[in-house]
Amino acid sequence: MTRLKADSRHLVRFKLNGKPVEAEAEPRMLLSDFLRHQLGATGTHVGCEHGVCGACTVVVDGMLTRSCLTLAAQVDGCDVKTVEGLAPSADRLGALQRAFRRNHALQCGFCTAGILMSLDHYLSRNPAPTEEEIRDLLSGHLCRCTGYTPIIRAALEAALSATATEESSDA
Repeated sequence: MTRLKADSRHLVRFKLNGKPVEAEAEPRMLLSDFLRHQLGATGTHVGCEHGVCGACTVVVDGMLTRSCLTLAAQVDGCDVKTVEGLAPSADRLGALQRAFRRNHALQCGFCTAGILMSLDHYLSRNPAPTEEEIRDLLSGHLCRCTGYTPIIRAALEAALSATATEESSDA
């Protein structure tokens, strides 16, 4: 059995928000740290470092993932989406982000990236959620500032807006 040196680094290659990236990571480097420190994708925040608060949520190969519980080496060859990938361009917010702004659904903003990622993932699969479904989804996220009401309002608005857009394009 071959043992790795504690200081050995591995080249990790994957798609980040649709673009190929590569950088070296230490064997035990967490994805959250890799994204922030090696790749400069600082939208992903680290809150509890135990996978409980949801601030570090990203999407890996279509699955919601707590990046503070995932090793960087585990995403080698994967497709990773972070909050930076929600906006269609650097000067234009995505529909969910615009709904958050209109509804004042963030205050300090620390939890917002993880919540946006979970909602984006959920709404892409469930375009007409109920308030109860949104509340259930948000139970996996800790927000100390907003009281969740504006977040729920924003999520329902974004879903309604997406459904209206889809219906008008079908006509």
